Amino acid sequence: MTKWTPKHEAPAPLEGNVVATITGGTIVWFVLFLVQLPFYGWYDDHGHLWWLWTCLAGGGLGLLGIWYVRTREAAIRRSPESSAPSAPSA
Repeated sequence: MTKWTPKHEAPAPLEGNVVATITGGTIVWFVLFLVQLPFYGWYDDHGHLWWLWTCLAGGGLGLLGIWYVRTREAAIRRSPESSAPSAPSA
């Protein structure tokens, strides 16, 4: 198992505008669903109807993701240690 253990520290996580990223992805999923909707019959005839429902599921999960990241960011802003100055490392 030690063969697969990394020998360096993991990089710091990237923090960006997570809400905008998740919102953009959710919009893409819903747009893909709406673009494919007129071709419902073709997808059904060729056994590819799951493509349509995958896009709808992606949009629905994206809505859940938007709620989650907004709640997370609000909790981070309310956190007492986020407003306190960080102690220098020794």
